[in-house]
Amino acid sequence: MANHKSAIKRHKQSLVRKERNKTVKSSLKTVTKKVEAAISDKNSDEATTSLKVATIALDKAASKGVIHKKTASRSKSRLTKKVNALSA
Repeated sequence: MANHKSAIKRHKQSLVRKERNKTVKSSLKTVTKKVEAAISDKNSDEATTSLKVATIALDKAASKGVIHKKTASRSKSRLTKKVNALSA
């Protein structure tokens, strides 16, 4: 454990960020699974609406630094391809 006052503060901050990142990543997984479930059920309306929600969530996570910008872009692209293939 850290001994300096500043190191103790940094440790506390890292724990808070860790919890915040965990909740955001968990919600990203949930939103992505909803899109995948709609695609597997062949429900194009539900897939497009949940894709919009997923896109917003991925962009927010990337802007906060929880995930990398290109990781968010790649995930959005893959989900969009699957939804477009479903409606075509």
